[in-house]
Amino acid sequence: MPISALVFGGRRREVAPLVYEARDWQHGVLVGASLASETTAAAVGQVGVTRRDPMAMQPFCGYNFGDYWRHWLNVGAQLARPPRIYHVNWFRRDAHGKFLWPGYGENLRVLAWMLERCAGRAGATESAVGWLPRPTDLDTRGLNVGADALAALLTVDPTLWRKELGELREYLGRYGSRLPPALLAELESTERRLV
Repeated sequence: MPISALVFGGRRREVAPLVYEARDWQHGVLVGASLASETTAAAVGQVGVTRRDPMAMQPFCGYNFGDYWRHWLNVGAQLARPPRIYHVNWFRRDAHGKFLWPGYGENLRVLAWMLERCAGRAGATESAVGWLPRPTDLDTRGLNVGADALAALLTVDPTLWRKELGELREYLGRYGSRLPPALLAELESTERRLV
């Protein structure tokens, strides 16, 4: 059975928008490699610390992540129509700490946009980090999500992303010579787009 999309998710208060689509497979591998969540009271340790969890596999990956990412890049290079790769963040908050997206069953509205993108029927706008839905691309009928909240959910703040990419560069640097050069090239491409 063909796979149309892969969906990664992180828990971020500010940085990651509600959803974005990777530009292509190689960029998608970087999206998966950069997966991160802020710790909560449910986790051991300090609350609000960013924890990297590449491909959501940190506890399960039995070999070096540099090799793992290289495998993902190689697989994608062999596919005529690789799945699209998405990143979701249901946990974006406003300045008062209030969640901007209702979550739970309403997440299907975002998944519907992804499916429509895969079918070539939904629009998007290009950002430095990938393709974002336009506010009109998401069905928000009946939701208590105003235009300002929706705009905030779909915003890529260059200042926050420069900091994020700097931290990601440091993280990826830990893999030394095993880091696939293609991932570093994707990181640099994203940095250049943040103007």
